[in-house]
Amino acid sequence: MSRVVPSQVVELIDKLFPWAKDQKEGDAKNSLSAANSCSIAAILDMVQQLPSELITLGAEDFTEFVSGGASLRTLLQQWQNRDFTYHRIPGLKYLSPVTLIRQALAKCPDEFPSASTSKLTFIADANLRDNLRLDISATNGALRNGEWKAATVLSGSVIEALLLWALEQRPPGDVQLATKKLVGGTFNRPPPASLDDWVLFQYIEVAVELKLITADTAIAARLAKDFRNLIHPGRAKRLGQECNRGTTLSAVAALEHVVNDPTP
Repeated sequence: MSRVVPSQVVELIDKLFPWAKDQKEGDAKNSLSAANSCSIAAILDMVQQLPSELITLGAEDFTEFVSGGASLRTLLQQWQNRDFTYHRIPGLKYLSPVTLIRQALAKCPDEFPSASTSKLTFIADANLRDNLRLDISATNGALRNGEWKAATVLSGSVIEALLLWALEQRPPGDVQLATKKLVGGTFNRPPPASLDDWVLFQYIEVAVELKLITADTAIAARLAKDFRNLIHPGRAKRLGQECNRGTTLSAVAALEHVVNDPTP
């Protein structure tokens, strides 16, 4: 079963009840009746499938959302005995319960980190923190669904972003000195001048040189780097390997290690 998100419910409402998008408070022209039962049942079914973490509403909006759903369920029961028209929920805005649901879900995101996702409180940049938490949540979801390549690629992407962030917190002189120590040994040639142009291998080696991550985390991150490269068919064929549950678990474990290590 595919994942239902708020925008899908909003899209369905717009198809079934086009007037709900622009209904003004006090507008009683658009009423509901038993003829709308199938459409309402379809909306309620999709609402029921929404992940709870995506319902990010304030108190008033949440009250209207819940009341709208309860009102529609009650109408479906009552219409089995007799038909009548219905406009609004007494005590709330003079809007159709369909409109109340639409307005609430239009304010909800289609993506939100699961409750178990690391908070990443050490990252002060709220936008970066939220984006990384979304990617970590998506990684865990892909792992649960057996999407090995997706989970491996996302793990590597988040590891890169976290190590880049950690290196950016250090004085540039420290990063340059650590990099020089590795040239001629770990690195055949100096990395690009800009950290943004580095690759995961370079982030890992300089981060461990600066003790931003432990030696054990570096080992796990190197494995994640190698496993991520298996998404390229040519490399996988040459090595006789492919992304599977084992390689993915290693990549996700490396991500968890990196999350627990980086500090400014």
